[in-house]
Order: sequence, then C-alpha cells, then structure tokens
Amino acid sequence: MNTNFLIIAHAPLAHALRECALHVFPDCADEVLALDVPPDEAPEQTLYAARALLARHGQAPVLVLSDLFGATPCNVARSLLGDAPQARLIAGVNLPMLLRAVCYRAEPLDALVARALAGGTQGMLLVAAATESHPTCHP
Repeated sequence: MNTNFLIIAHAPLAHALRECALHVFPDCADEVLALDVPPDEAPEQTLYAARALLARHGQAPVLVLSDLFGATPCNVARSLLGDAPQARLIAGVNLPMLLRAVCYRAEPLDALVARALAGGTQGMLLVAAATESHPTCHP
C-alpha cells in the first residue's frame, strides 16, 4: 500500500508544491493532497479542513508535510497526528523532499520519512558563490 501525502502550508505554497509533484509524477494526483492556509483563517477552521482531507486517505499511511515548524500549518498538522496512527509529520518541506518522498511512496512509512528527510537536506546545495563580476548586493 502506497503512502499518501498531505501538504499543509501557508498559501499558496501547498498547492504550488503539489502541482510541481504532479508535473514530475502525474500518476500521484490521488495520493498527494494540499491545504493552503490563508493568513486570516482561524486555526480551528484549518484543522477542520485538514481532517476532511485526511479522511480522504482512509486508514492508509500518510506523510504530512508542513512548511514552518511552530507556525499555524505545522501546529494544525500536529493536531492531526492523534487522528491518524499511521501518520508522520515533517516540518520544513521543500520540493526535493516532496519529490523524493513521492518517488519512494511504496516503501514503509518510516523508511519513507528517512528518504524524505535525506532528499530535503541533500537537495540544498551551494551552487555558486558571489564573485566581483556578479555581486548579489552592496552594503
């Protein structure tokens, strides 16, 4: 059974990440759900919407991805974990993390979490440093 995904992030990041994942893995549309959290929405309303999305996955394992630890999307996601015993939450989602996780969605949940974390950190690289001919900013 494949692991499902629920991305909860500040609007419009959740849906943008989902669209990127579907660009690479168009067959995962039913497995990757997204919830954008508007700045003026009450956390209780976000939790209600998140529970409704989570219910669409049934009893299948789910990896919940949020954008920023300690912010409303992550706090809502933490509240979901009691509703889903086969759920894990990772804060700090980025595109390399999501793509790695979706690629290995057939693996057991805990192995998938390790792959997602590795993908997220290995996807961050210093590609080039600023040089005199290409300064990024001036004091």
